[in-house]
Amino acid sequence: METIPEKTIAVLPFVNRSGDAEIEYFSDGITEEIINALAGIRQLRVTSRTSSFYFKNKQVPIRQIARELDVETILEGSVRLGGDTIRITAQLVDAEEDFHFWSESWDRKLVNIFEIQDEISLLIADKLREQYGHLEIHDHLVKRRTENLDAYEYSLKARFHFNKWNSVDVQKAIELYEKAIALDPKNTDSYVGLADAYSFFAVTELMPHQEAWQRVRDSLDKAYALNPEHAGVHYLLANLAFFYDADFQQAFQCALQSIELKPNYAEAQQFVSLLYMISGQMEKARQHLEIASRTDPLSQEALFYRAYFHYRNEQYESALSLFDECLSQNSHNVPAYIVRSYCLLKMNRPDVTIKFLHKMPEEIVVQNERLGITCLAYLLNGEGANAQMYFGQLKQEAQKPTSFQAHSYLYLAYAIIKNSDEAFAWLEKALQLKSSVLLLSYTDPLANNLKDDSRYTYYHSLLYGSKKESLAVQKEKQPLLDLATADRYKELLMRFIVEEQPFLVPNLSLRSLADQLEIHPNKLSWLLNEQLGQNFNEFINHFRIEYFKTLVLDPENNHISLLGLAYESGFNSKTVFNTYFKKQEGITPKEFLKQNG
Repeated sequence: METIPEKTIAVLPFVNRSGDAEIEYFSDGITEEIINALAGIRQLRVTSRTSSFYFKNKQVPIRQIARELDVETILEGSVRLGGDTIRITAQLVDAEEDFHFWSESWDRKLVNIFEIQDEISLLIADKLREQYGHLEIHDHLVKRRTENLDAYEYSLKARFHFNKWNSVDVQKAIELYEKAIALDPKNTDSYVGLADAYSFFAVTELMPHQEAWQRVRDSLDKAYALNPEHAGVHYLLANLAFFYDADFQQAFQCALQSIELKPNYAEAQQFVSLLYMISGQMEKARQHLEIASRTDPLSQEALFYRAYFHYRNEQYESALSLFDECLSQNSHNVPAYIVRSYCLLKMNRPDVTIKFLHKMPEEIVVQNERLGITCLAYLLNGEGANAQMYFGQLKQEAQKPTSFQAHSYLYLAYAIIKNSDEAFAWLEKALQLKSSVLLLSYTDPLANNLKDDSRYTYYHSLLYGSKKESLAVQKEKQPLLDLATADRYKELLMRFIVEEQPFLVPNLSLRSLADQLEIHPNKLSWLLNEQLGQNFNEFINHFRIEYFKTLVLDPENNHISLLGLAYESGFNSKTVFNTYFKKQEGITPKEFLKQNG
């Protein structure tokens, strides 16, 4: 199988140079569009929005940012919006060498915003493969999503508010997405955004369960009809299948489809990891979690999933430490409170669990979660009166068809007191209610007392089924060129380099060289990397340096400066010239001249 080293980039939030804080949404939107466009390139790991935006408005050295995000390249830029025109600047930074190896600016009409984004994204992708090695790049990375510029702006504003993750802003996002859809009912992204917003209200229970999920379903049906190849559609369909339909297999297939369409999709990778965790396949869970963590290393959500992975592996001390880190970053992290409580219960510290629960801010308390955990704690510490009281309350609450948390905790309560018959009898009833939380709780370590029962395997198969992972298996990729064709193109390339000296053109690009050779840029990129072992910049700058060496050693050129001779050799940057010369020759140009002049 063809193996291609991973290339990495983080796109920092573009700076709003418009002098109007009210249009901050636009510079953020441009950044997100470029992140999403680059994320479509399979051999490129692109840091997700969450981790990149962590550095917004922070004065942090580029090298430090690159270390924290574990990337080799940083893209930074700015946006200036004025009337119907837009000016965008962008520059790529090699983090290790700490130098800008490319920069560009664009002045365009706003009506051409999608063409601008496509142009920028393609050029960035081209420069990345010229600098770091082979990437297969589609002819277009950004599609025109709407013909209505106002609808696009509403969609950008909606996403800006949604990313604040609170009920007031998410409600504002819903209103803005609906305005965008009214102007353009064929805009897939607006329907996906609307579904995402309603899923926020569904999961947080800030809207009636059935109403919220039905609105999610309605929006996704419209989005899927418009674009069945949208990764976000399949990710949200996975959430809908899991949390509303309690259909593990459907959730699993939708989640796999999402990461097949967009491997850099951190949220979808985390969800796939979760599904593997709860079905007991911890190694596969770890693999997908690592992909998500590399893509989104500073995300609170990624940190939570790492903690949850340790909990599911019954590494409770490690999990506890990570949950503490979650809560230090966000004291209102509901899942971290809940699963940290589970850790304490598994560590046989029920009294500490009860005290910890009372530290939870009242405004984020989900009553059935508190009731259930408290009941489990009293059952574990053997306080008969309290255990009896809370157990009775939990049984009563669990009779309600939509009290899914209570359904789950009653199952766990029976497991803790080792009453297998009641546990499985209750499970049978709860399954009829499509109680999705049971998908999470069935294999939880708190249910360990049931795992030796013969009925456990039966219900495990019933809940999780057998996985069809055809989408997760990558087919062996064929080389872009067979050996005979590669040899022919290699000979053509070297003859063209020697006879035509295209490297003397300062703005020569891989794409323009490919045009002159009448070969697709992806094939030329592959040829350089796989057959010659060099990226485009290394290849071209080698010939520039060799040409420079002939010029600098020619006495007739003594009156020309070293930099002047570098420019005559095709370089257009002093930094790039000095960097590549020292990398190839091991000494500076001045030292070379002293030794050989």
